[in-house]
Amino acid sequence: MKLSELKKITSKAHKIGFELPDGKLVPAHFHVTEVGQSTKRFIDCGGTLRTKETIVMQLWNAQDYNHRLHPDKLLNILEISEKALNLEDLEIEVEYQAETIAIYGLDYNGKYFKLTALATDCLAKDACGVPQRQTTPLINAASDPCIPGNGCC
Repeated sequence: MKLSELKKITSKAHKIGFELPDGKLVPAHFHVTEVGQSTKRFIDCGGTLRTKETIVMQLWNAQDYNHRLHPDKLLNILEISEKALNLEDLEIEVEYQAETIAIYGLDYNGKYFKLTALATDCLAKDACGVPQRQTTPLINAASDPCIPGNGCC
């Protein structure tokens, strides 16, 4: 999710909640403690120089169980950060404390912001000798006489 989409959803929301990849909710008394831009410059295993820029938003739980972050307050934090840091409309990553600081992608399911699992990947598979995955042609399901629901089985 990009910053513009987060702001758009937040501006229309009555309350905010975050759901972890396992379906559990981030406790409702969470705080947004940081919004910033992260620039990662690196060389992949094939020797290509790369740059990755993201907006990082950090969630944190305190012991103030009655605290609730209102959507207007989050929108204000986002707008102040956008102006002060001259943020571009970049993808958002969310930092959240679990057993260690975990980094998630961000999506929305109509009710909650979903913290989505991120994965590593080789960006230079050809240079590393990683074989391309062989694809298998799929049977045209419409012409297959034995598909679920047609009573053939």
